[in-house]
Amino acid sequence: MLLDLIANREVLFVGGKGGVGKTTVASALALSAARAGRHTLVVSTDPAHNLGHLWGRPVGDEPVRLAEGLDGLEIDPQRTTDEHLAAVGSTMRRLMPERLSGEVRKHLDLARDAPGTHEAAVLERIAETVEQAQGRYELVVFDTAPSGHTARLMSLPETMAAWTDGLLRRQARSEKFGAALRGLGGDRDDPGEAILGDTRAGTGEPRDRVDRRARRDQEIRRVLVRRQLRFEGLRELITDPARTVFLIVLTAERLPVLETVELHEQLARSGVAVGALVVNKRSPSDEGEFLAARREQESAHLAELTRALPEVPQVELPLRGGDVVGPEAIGRFADGFGEVPKN
Repeated sequence: MLLDLIANREVLFVGGKGGVGKTTVASALALSAARAGRHTLVVSTDPAHNLGHLWGRPVGDEPVRLAEGLDGLEIDPQRTTDEHLAAVGSTMRRLMPERLSGEVRKHLDLARDAPGTHEAAVLERIAETVEQAQGRYELVVFDTAPSGHTARLMSLPETMAAWTDGLLRRQARSEKFGAALRGLGGDRDDPGEAILGDTRAGTGEPRDRVDRRARRDQEIRRVLVRRQLRFEGLRELITDPARTVFLIVLTAERLPVLETVELHEQLARSGVAVGALVVNKRSPSDEGEFLAARREQESAHLAELTRALPEVPQVELPLRGGDVVGPEAIGRFADGFGEVPKN
């Protein structure tokens, strides 16, 4: 059933409470897709990366080969934030007067630790990863951070696109207002410049100043439009159930169940469809009284989950006797999914 969900999708998000086995499930599904001949990339967005530990090899901020047809990548939130702010700072310094460079630097220093900065930077990296994957990978699997971070991340594309759209509208109004002022001769730093310099007819401003302002406004609009299109494209992708599916991984315990219901509600508000609930580490009923009693307790929690989310399919994965670490163990874990249907 899980493999049916990813057979024709471009993107898979795997989320849920911390410690429930998201990285294992994401890696095993990515490996299953690769075995079926789909070139696949598995990406960790969790600051507490486990992808490299799981595969038993270093995984960093550039794709590395994990298995035949499967590459891995760990997005470094701090590096991503630093690169994001450096790019923003470069653009701002290019567009703003030199006398304001100190203010630009102060603004960026404050923004570095501001709420939402890391999420916005990681979101842009996710969008960039998806864009770069086109034509190179047939499936991208995102192993996401714990529930709260993931829910915010999924809501950000709409927020960022709306925020950028608002900036574009404000810039357009500012351009019209500035043009009106210049037409009235009311935007002069030095009225004498209109006499001494080559001016635009009717504005009273030197030609070079008008040209610089026009170039600056065009550059600002270009940057904003590019970001708007990027976020709108990501928003369109993650809310299209034909292209993207989201799986919530949990264990059959009270807190993971409650967190799963909350995460599902948050994703639904963001327009993100949940394809299935993956119940990991399900206790057996025939391996002694202790595990049988535990399974009975788990069943009670899953009954609550079914009552809360009756329309979302549940898939159970059994508790295993050992840790899933290394390519061979991940391969055995993936064997339990069966074969990916051919496109």
